[in-house]
Amino acid sequence: MHRTDYTLTKRHLGWLLILVGAAGFAAILGVDILDAGREGGIGPAQQIGLGLMVALSLVGMTLVPLGSTPA
Repeated sequence: MHRTDYTLTKRHLGWLLILVGAAGFAAILGVDILDAGREGGIGPAQQIGLGLMVALSLVGMTLVPLGSTPA
């Protein structure tokens, strides 16, 4: 049996980044929805956060097809 010294593949890392990005995106929007009484909508910090979460998910999507190579 072949023993490997790593536990995280690029596919696993990709899915992890996709999930974190999607959860972060939903959380940022959720904070804005729950605090609906406040005026102003989505501010600059939230826009940056949303952009970073989308970028994180996109990076994850590029890692998924790389398969079972070590991360």
